[in-house]
Amino acid sequence: MKNYLIDELSVFFPCYNEEKNIEATVDKAVKVLEKTAKKWEIIIVNDGSKDKTGDVALKIKKKYPNIKIVTHSPNRGYGGAFKSGLYSAKYQWISFTDSDGQFDFSEIKNFIATQRKTKADIVIGYYLGRKVSKAVIISSKIWELIVFILFGLKVKDIDCGFKFISKKVVDSIPKLEAERGAFISSEFLIKAKKAGFKIVEIGVHHYPRTEGQATGRQLKVILKSFSDLFRLWFKINFTRV
Repeated sequence: MKNYLIDELSVFFPCYNEEKNIEATVDKAVKVLEKTAKKWEIIIVNDGSKDKTGDVALKIKKKYPNIKIVTHSPNRGYGGAFKSGLYSAKYQWISFTDSDGQFDFSEIKNFIATQRKTKADIVIGYYLGRKVSKAVIISSKIWELIVFILFGLKVKDIDCGFKFISKKVVDSIPKLEAERGAFISSEFLIKAKKAGFKIVEIGVHHYPRTEGQATGRQLKVILKSFSDLFRLWFKINFTRV
């Protein structure tokens, strides 16, 4: 009889034009999940990809019985993909990473161990050496400072794409609203903190992207993120959220 680290785990991967990355990412995750969780599922969120991501996802689904595909048409943005993955998850614990293979999903065991030790409701990663440009790192730190000033949320990396979440958090906090832009992770953590859930952090390794191109730093995406940020600040301070 196998000694699993966790009874149930849902994992989702938001995808946009990741035909060259998603299969390898899922294959690696499956090998880890088979040793880690007694019951598990993987949700591939194809966010209106213009390449063959959808075809690759169908190919993956034929290989594994525990694969679920959510398809957006047209593209909704990272926030929309994040919400579809989060709200489609059925198990007690939920995790996600980026679909581009820049994380080692086997580090999920560290998230599980940290949660057991701390009794946290959410365990979020912070980068142990982020493989992006200095401009991206600086802009992220400015964003985190603004979020701290407005909401009092202090974490090392708000947008790190590796998190481990209790489903009770998802079921309890107000519905997430962000669609386009990178605000979704901040919105989720802000609402979870406001609801009194415990958040702890753990370092994760980050690796260079080998295929494809990230889209989250486009000007229109950044502007939408700031719009969402101040809209939530207004709602929290002047209306009920």
